[in-house]
Amino acid sequence: MNVSLRYGTTGLEVDLPAGEGFRGVIEPLPVPAIRDPEQQLYRLLVEPTLGPSLAGVAAGRRNAVIVISDITRPVPNRRLLPPVLDTLHAAGLSPERVQILIATGIHRPCTPAEIERLVGAEIAGRYAVINHDSRNTTDMRHVMDIHGDVPVWVNRHYLAADLKILTGFIEPHMWAGYSGGRKSVLPGICAVDTLQYMHGPAMIAHPGTVYGRLEGNPFHEAGLAVLARCGADFLINVTLDAAHQITGIFTGHPVEAHRAGCDFLAPRCTQRVTEPLDFIVTTNAGAPLDCNLYQTVKGMAAAIPALRPGGTILIASACAEGLGSDDYCRVLDKVTDPGRFLDELMAGRWFIPDQWCAQETYQIVREYPVWLYTDGISAETVRRLHLRPVDSISEAVTELLGMYGPMARWAVVPDGPMVILGRD
Repeated sequence: MNVSLRYGTTGLEVDLPAGEGFRGVIEPLPVPAIRDPEQQLYRLLVEPTLGPSLAGVAAGRRNAVIVISDITRPVPNRRLLPPVLDTLHAAGLSPERVQILIATGIHRPCTPAEIERLVGAEIAGRYAVINHDSRNTTDMRHVMDIHGDVPVWVNRHYLAADLKILTGFIEPHMWAGYSGGRKSVLPGICAVDTLQYMHGPAMIAHPGTVYGRLEGNPFHEAGLAVLARCGADFLINVTLDAAHQITGIFTGHPVEAHRAGCDFLAPRCTQRVTEPLDFIVTTNAGAPLDCNLYQTVKGMAAAIPALRPGGTILIASACAEGLGSDDYCRVLDKVTDPGRFLDELMAGRWFIPDQWCAQETYQIVREYPVWLYTDGISAETVRRLHLRPVDSISEAVTELLGMYGPMARWAVVPDGPMVILGRD
């Protein structure tokens, strides 16, 4: 059988053997793309999902900041921003009084070329588009403490704005339950010192920080607390299909409209298997999410709920940018043994930004073998990182069927972490 996997910008066509143990190709339920999303967004700025209109909220404001996601997220900013900007200008805010703040979290800043790709040449040339820099202490202000004594530092440009608008898209998220909403602020525009806790060992190891869960999720709850303290006036979040076309638009109240988007997405992206699988073929959802190994842990983590203990993850991720940031490479250099690495990390013997994805990765690798197909990382490096490199998805599946037997239970998840897996 021929299956198309989400991989890089082009996809990956694979010819796989079928068998009695094959449990199918598991994908999100199809949702039709909105035919004219700009027109619908104009309407939803006037008549939001929940809450007052953007024009009403913007009336009398001195200035505004619009928070957008960085280049690692497929948010269709070029389609979302023009209706928002038109509404702000009609409310009396000139371009000079509107800033666009890129919520990089602790990712690297977007380059000028990437900024133009994000927002388009006209907007990039007309508006102040600013990268959040989590390490720039002069741009941070302390707003509160969470969980007792954890200081929260937030970007001063956001805090100083009279009108605060959040944009983004809602997808399953391995720690926050779902992306979007409060994540634009925490972790999007917070300082690295705050994120040391939010992405720290205890938070990542908490049983509530999992795909698809909001209730009892400390990551989500901390985000709501910080959002309440910092304030946000209006939200525009979307859901997307595998081709990154808009399938839903949610506007208005920053908490309630986001929750409506999560409620819309949940039944469409959740799929269950009747029996635990021996192995699974999955992806990291293609570009831009599979840009590096750092991001690829999301596809690995999404596969776990469908697997039996010790089951194998075969994941295809392009990793065009290699491993990830310099900090992440420093973390990976410490992984001589996954178990010892996790023990040292949980003991807090050191801290390096970006260590959280390594923690999640090796929590998985310790329990489940991970086979990696990639064009972006050498086989030697993959082996050094305690993963198994494969040259062919088809050949790897044949080998796995030889290991687990012809009746092995397995499935294919072409969209990787865009599907929340579970077991009946």
